Amino acid sequence: MTVPEQRLADTRGDQMFPTLEPRAVERLLRFGERRRFSDGAMIVRTGETGHGLAVLLAGAVEISQSAAGARSTIVTHRAGDFMGELAQLSGRPSLVDARAIGEVELLVIAPGQLRALLASEAVIGERIMRALILRRMGLLETGGGGPIIVGHAGDAGVLRLVNFLSRNGHPHSRLDPESDSCGRALVERFQVAPEMLPIVVCPNGQLLRNPTEAALGRCIGLARPIDADRIFDVAIVGCGPAGLATAVYAGSEGLSAIVVDCRAFGGQAGASARIENYLGFPTGISGMALMGRAFSQAQKFGVEIAIPDEALQLEGDTGDFLLRLAEEETIRARAVVVATGARYRRPDVRDLEAFEGTTVHYWASPSEAKLCEAEEVVLVGGGNSAGQAVAYLADHAARILLLARRPIEETMSAYLVERLSGLSNVEIVTGAEVSALEGSAGELEAIRWRDRGSGAEERRSVSQLFLFIGAEPNTDWLSGCGLELDERGFVRTGGSCTKARLPLETSRRGVFAVGDVRAGSIKRVASAVGDGAQVVAALHTYLAQARAPDLMPRLTATA
Repeated sequence: MTVPEQRLADTRGDQMFPTLEPRAVERLLRFGERRRFSDGAMIVRTGETGHGLAVLLAGAVEISQSAAGARSTIVTHRAGDFMGELAQLSGRPSLVDARAIGEVELLVIAPGQLRALLASEAVIGERIMRALILRRMGLLETGGGGPIIVGHAGDAGVLRLVNFLSRNGHPHSRLDPESDSCGRALVERFQVAPEMLPIVVCPNGQLLRNPTEAALGRCIGLARPIDADRIFDVAIVGCGPAGLATAVYAGSEGLSAIVVDCRAFGGQAGASARIENYLGFPTGISGMALMGRAFSQAQKFGVEIAIPDEALQLEGDTGDFLLRLAEEETIRARAVVVATGARYRRPDVRDLEAFEGTTVHYWASPSEAKLCEAEEVVLVGGGNSAGQAVAYLADHAARILLLARRPIEETMSAYLVERLSGLSNVEIVTGAEVSALEGSAGELEAIRWRDRGSGAEERRSVSQLFLFIGAEPNTDWLSGCGLELDERGFVRTGGSCTKARLPLETSRRGVFAVGDVRAGSIKRVASAVGDGAQVVAALHTYLAQARAPDLMPRLTATA
């Protein structure tokens, strides 16, 4: 018997939609202002920037969403309930519609005051924060309030946009015009030729034709203009574990911080199917869940996050740095933390780029897992990331061939080696490297690999290839800015750097490096988070010295 899949609202509805007691509502009055709405008034529409968190003092409000063209009611709030989800933390556009039923009185708490509430009212704030997170998770289940991506399954553009939205925790719907009548209707309505797919319909009605991630992010309000005149205490480049940890600790200690990333929060860790060796999670946790919590935590402490936006150049000097971004924007900051991590290497294989984005992948998310259903696939790599990906994909693929240069016992954590050995649909070949790809029009048909010892070649018919073959530092954008790098291109800091005066500081005063991009770092999530915590202590010392140079000897002695 098939058990019907339960929605989050069915299992955790009391936590998603709690009712605050009158005494709790009274405690919140100092954070907001009262506003009245007449019967039938639209309090907020999808795609519009909302008022913030709204506590119902009287009346009722219907919350509804549109998902893949179909409208449905999510909940009807009454006195003591509150409206909002994670978008309210940062003042981003609403993902739902809210309509007044009868005469309504609200206590409207703006984003800045909402963050103050969460900090000063711990017990009430915990209930509110949990509800905001669960409501976003509920919207992710349905795609409600997000853009609609119309394109063919397996299309590189579709996969790129779906991955971008998924990695950023943003609801979306996907329609295939070949199998979905709504998808066909949208293609006909906008008169889109097949070669112009995919298209994206944003909640505000705007149509985008195969947009860049930056264009899509701006259309849905994920990315917003940066105030070029504001000077932040610290600008953090990279939103992986190290960057997010820096943001959380900096924000919680009162520093004004901004994080910029060209793709998504979470970095490579965010794409990990399951992390099982991170302290405090004995049953493991997905990278997306762990990084999503850190992302929400950073917003809770008032950190500004600019995604997607890419740092292109670092200019300026001690106490007055300028970051130039790809979208022709700039960030001014007193200090800079480089947390750009490392990127997966690409093997030197002919025509590799022809298959990237469609049948060659560098991470294993649910989108890629769907492509592997009942298929035979190949995964190349021998580290923990490769092992986690194999364990995850094994539940979807018919068979997985793992190609590794060395025995995995030498390069992979013991728990992963043991797990892979117990998977009947996983075959491991060591001492091998990919030598050729076969296929056409972006569709992989077979791969060839070479034995590194004998040189003998073998061939296997496969439809999907995953590459996890190590990483190289993401430091190209730092070229010419004077940072000392080691022989592999990683940033030198602290004791390994000739000019650094503080822990994790680089050869440029006021510029720090944390996480995988740092020379000598341990490539683990926990290590990256530790760097983020440690660098904030160094930032406090640096900022104090920059403001009052005469205090430097005393601060250095007590650091």
